[in-house]
Amino acid sequence: MKAAQLKDKTEQELRALETQLRDELFRLRLKQYTGQLRRTSELEGKRRDIARVKTILNQRNA
Repeated sequence: MKAAQLKDKTEQELRALETQLRDELFRLRLKQYTGQLRRTSELEGKRRDIARVKTILNQRNA
């Protein structure tokens, strides 16, 4: 997910997206714990996506 795509979204959409990404990250962590996760790079990608969303939200609130 690119930051340019996120800048076009409203604050409510960003908050919903953050919630969705956190849920996906939780599910990936469960898969990793049970040994079902093959590509561990997915965890890093989700964390970075969450960071992008939070950064844009913080920029708008500042």
